[in-house]
Amino acid sequence: MPVTLRNTNVKKLADQTFDVLIVGGGINGAVSAASLAGRGVRVALIDRGDFGGGVSSNSSNLAWGGIKYLESLEFFLVNKLCKSRNRLMRAYPSTVKEIRFLTTIQRGFRFPPFFIYLGSVLYWLMGRFVTQAPRYISARGIKATDPVIDTSDAAGGLEYSDCYLYDNDARFVFNFIRKSLNFGCIAANYVESISARREEGQWITSAREMTTGEHFEIRSKLVINACGPWVDSQNRIEARKTQYHHLFSKGVHLIVDQITDSPKVLTFFANDGRMFFLIPMGPKTCIGTTDTQVYSPEVEVTDEDRDFLLENTNVLLNLDQPLTRDSIISERVSVRPLAIEGESGEADWVQLSRKHVIEVDEAHQHLSIFGGKLTDCLNVGDEVAAWVKRLGIAVPQAGNRWYGEAGTELRDEFMLQAKLMDLDALTDLSSSESLSERFWRRYGESAFGLLERIREDESNASLLIENAEYTRCEIELAARREMIVTLEDFMRRRSKIEQVVRREDIASAPGLHEACDILFGQQAVVRLNEYLNAGPK
Repeated sequence: MPVTLRNTNVKKLADQTFDVLIVGGGINGAVSAASLAGRGVRVALIDRGDFGGGVSSNSSNLAWGGIKYLESLEFFLVNKLCKSRNRLMRAYPSTVKEIRFLTTIQRGFRFPPFFIYLGSVLYWLMGRFVTQAPRYISARGIKATDPVIDTSDAAGGLEYSDCYLYDNDARFVFNFIRKSLNFGCIAANYVESISARREEGQWITSAREMTTGEHFEIRSKLVINACGPWVDSQNRIEARKTQYHHLFSKGVHLIVDQITDSPKVLTFFANDGRMFFLIPMGPKTCIGTTDTQVYSPEVEVTDEDRDFLLENTNVLLNLDQPLTRDSIISERVSVRPLAIEGESGEADWVQLSRKHVIEVDEAHQHLSIFGGKLTDCLNVGDEVAAWVKRLGIAVPQAGNRWYGEAGTELRDEFMLQAKLMDLDALTDLSSSESLSERFWRRYGESAFGLLERIREDESNASLLIENAEYTRCEIELAARREMIVTLEDFMRRRSKIEQVVRREDIASAPGLHEACDILFGQQAVVRLNEYLNAGPK
């Protein structure tokens, strides 16, 4: 087995005893690992797939305060989410950015436009006036703002602000994993938890390395179940009964070529009354989402899902050519795991709260994290650390800052170096932003190494795949630092290439083979064929 960061970590999992083992590498597991490791706790993390491979790579890419929850009178939740969103904005100014939402209200909707506008003012108030103020817009004003919107049946609308993730959600999640590694966490993807037992005050978790089939044991004082929608099934593996469990709502997004060059999120209420977005994604547009109750976290996009999103888009917009299934570049699908108390398997999932719940078994040193949202992730990290300390695990660096971008002084130094070497002049014409901004946002202080590679050879700043916004030196960095096991890990999660470039264009890209050579070395051909034969996800 070649020496890589991941393979080294797999060996360490079996050779060490940890304070905490986290099972699950989605957003809840990632922030838990970063929060605990950043505070000096000895942490291990495993995921049976890739980091951020489930719900955390299929969201709307929004960090928002949940304005729609005002309708269900969840003022406490909205207030908390707004504070969380503001905290993310301050901590990640390059990644979590304010964006305007242009909302159109159709005639006959359950609330008049001005009433919804007043709700947006309350939302702004709960957001501590951090964003731009909302404004009421007449139907004529909506048309003037963006002519693509069909206002023939519009009663009016409003404009308000929230936030979005400039890169993809899975990238955001992985950066917490990367942060935890910097603090000493031992993390590995494609490692499955098979069973767990307690012996002499210690958890012994039986694990399997998914690429080799190797079995080994991981020892820890405490276990955190952060498996997202699979929390319940993981608890069943451990023969554990909990007060809470999950119900599931399926959400689907479609990505198409850019519908409008407006930098705003176009917001409507679909024909089933739920919020419906058209979200800018560089030269593409993300359409979504659906909200359909399902009974398993294993879901796929159906023709019914596709038609619902396409038909609503065609009705609500004045398009030169209606969208069809052939317009779809890629798809995103997952479930929202919604926490519910008790034994019941039935509830009005539309009205269920989107809050997270941390259920603690103090006697057996075990935590289960139910629900959760990207917006609320820092709170999850803090709450987990507080519980771990309460359960008797030493937290030697309790006050350490475990999240956020590097300080402005370091950023200014990076930008100065980039300017002096005229880095941005090397930005490909197809890119949506300069190399300096992109490098800093994605890699922080590690971006200095990219500057060095480009100083050595300017070809390292070139794109290997057209329109992918990923340079040769970034792929080199990913190969060393980002535990990429399959080509899909890179194409869909470390980057968003697969989501904005058609599959046939990826397959025919001249630089694809070189990218595989960089990522996988002698396994390049195997991994490439594996990816191409699997087809789109």
